[in-house]
Amino acid sequence: MSLMVNVVNVFVDDDGEHGNPLGIVWASPQTKKREQDIATDLGFSETIFIDAVDDGTVTARIFTPSRQLRFAGHPVVGLAAWLRSTDEDVKEIDVPAGSARVRFDGDRVFVNALPQWCPEFTFTQLDEASEVTAVDPDAYSFGANYVWAWIDREAGTVRSRMFAPDLGIREDEATGAAAVRLTAELGRDLDITQGLGSRVYTHARYLGQQVEVGGRVSDARLMELT
Repeated sequence: MSLMVNVVNVFVDDDGEHGNPLGIVWASPQTKKREQDIATDLGFSETIFIDAVDDGTVTARIFTPSRQLRFAGHPVVGLAAWLRSTDEDVKEIDVPAGSARVRFDGDRVFVNALPQWCPEFTFTQLDEASEVTAVDPDAYSFGANYVWAWIDREAGTVRSRMFAPDLGIREDEATGAAAVRLTAELGRDLDITQGLGSRVYTHARYLGQQVEVGGRVSDARLMELT
């Protein structure tokens, strides 16, 4: 039995390069009680399943290769962008953690999130961006580890990488939820370059009590899971 999956890259750079692949699947009798197996087989950092779209409100669930998440930034941003490309009027996306409001700003898509929705991360700040680039992913055998350094503190630019064996992810190319938590901790807007060159943008709201996270999303491609 085959399953068609839409795939987009989320948090691509200004040239449409890099980004974190996301699987987008319409929930159906074919996928019922198979969501975790499907996400594991796809092997993306996250796969998002659409349960319903009703008058601008989308209901969805998120799975990593090893577990379900209450919220994650890259799937929600990617889903909002993909639905808009299909001419759906998307205003908010409901996931188990809560309702994420959607905002479109030119070619960027933003969603509003609360830091407490996000998984826990271990944050390690290094002195130089080059040190972040040099980190060996195999140094991390457990946890969800976000390593970062300032590129330019005054400008709010950050270099980061994320390693999450506990989520079944050796290295995540772009991590919206970690960006939300870091933004809340620092209480300021950030422009984050993660992984090979993905770009994540955040806006701190109410002294970091709420955070907008977003960026650019690639066009979709269709793949068949057999």
